[in-house]
This record gives sequence, C-alpha cells and structure tokens, in this order.
Amino acid sequence: MTDQEFLNHAEHLLTQLELACDHLNDNTSLDIDNQRVGSMITLTLANHSQIVVNLQKPLHEVWLATRSGGYHFKLNHSAWMDTKGQGEFWAQLQSDLGAQTAQGVDLSAFAT
Repeated sequence: MTDQEFLNHAEHLLTQLELACDHLNDNTSLDIDNQRVGSMITLTLANHSQIVVNLQKPLHEVWLATRSGGYHFKLNHSAWMDTKGQGEFWAQLQSDLGAQTAQGVDLSAFAT
C-alpha cells in the first residue's frame, strides 16, 4: 500500500469516527466531545476519561488508546485489524466506549 492509499483509507476512518460521535451525541444520552487536531482525534467522555485515535503514517497504522490499553491497527482488505490479533478497530472502540461510559454503544453502522 502506498502512503497516499493509507492516508485515503485512514482519513475515511477518522471521518467515520467523527460522524459516529455526532450520531451518538444526537441519538443517545452519551456526551462525547470529539476534538480533532491534524491526524489525531481525542474523545473526551462525560466522566472526563478519554480515548485517543491517531495515525502513525510511517507505519501505515491507526493507534487507539483507551483505559483498557493501546492497540495498533493495519488495514487488512477493508477492515482495520489489530496487529496482535486482538480484533477489529470498530469492535474494540465499541467495547471500550461501552466500558468507559458504562452504557451500551452500537457502532456497527460506521464499520465500513
């Protein structure tokens, strides 16, 4: 994968993440402040915990930092998969959002 291909796919992921936060804010009781600076998005939750997603351009990876740990994802066909076999980006984010907010979260519509 070229650098430009990575950036195109990664930007799509970040855009989907922003849309997912907007959707959750509008349609659930969640309050997620999403702040984007360059290639990093910080999600600040109502309980002041944070989740950070950022691009590691030289490695062609997307990193996710949550209370449960740090995860590195590479694009595998059309899914962002953990480099250590821990699963898919959206599933991990959904699990961690649910754990950090103590609410059920459904991000399946954004996992495209």
